[in-house]
Amino acid sequence: MFKKNLLVIAFLLLSNTLYANDKAVGLAGDILAALIPIGSYAGTFYMDDSKGRIAFYKSIGTTVAVTYALKLSINAPRPDKSNNNSFPSGHTSLTFSSAVFLHKRYGFKSALPAYIGAAFVGYSRVYAKKHYTRDVIAGAAIGALSSWFFTDKLKKIKLNAVVVNNYTTLLVTYKF
Repeated sequence: MFKKNLLVIAFLLLSNTLYANDKAVGLAGDILAALIPIGSYAGTFYMDDSKGRIAFYKSIGTTVAVTYALKLSINAPRPDKSNNNSFPSGHTSLTFSSAVFLHKRYGFKSALPAYIGAAFVGYSRVYAKKHYTRDVIAGAAIGALSSWFFTDKLKKIKLNAVVVNNYTTLLVTYKF
């Protein structure tokens, strides 16, 4: 249900902005830049995954720290000349961190809508002249690497009762 809702929201946002102006594309990117991390975080509650939440905190925290440390130290002007915080893209780093978190923790099917949304966020930042392509690629790499480093695949434990020669045995299995 959660995954389908995120996909529907992303589709609606994208479909309305295909022929839109710079501001509409930028707004759609801004909305997705908030929805994707929120959705990833909410997914840890939906899956009752406290270890996943800790990995999410570490991933997002590292992403934010590295992204803003680079923004402040590099001081690159934006294409629209609005300020000197162009490199790397914070929107893109957050969305790709969230997408890779979902992928590593819950599998590719869970992450596919987030990857599509994250790619659109990167596109929207370049289209709205807030970033250069290099900024978006660097942001995506920072976010992806931080989640790749801190996130492990969710291990599911299954308990089964097995009857062998009239004795009941408890069987514990891990799914990797």
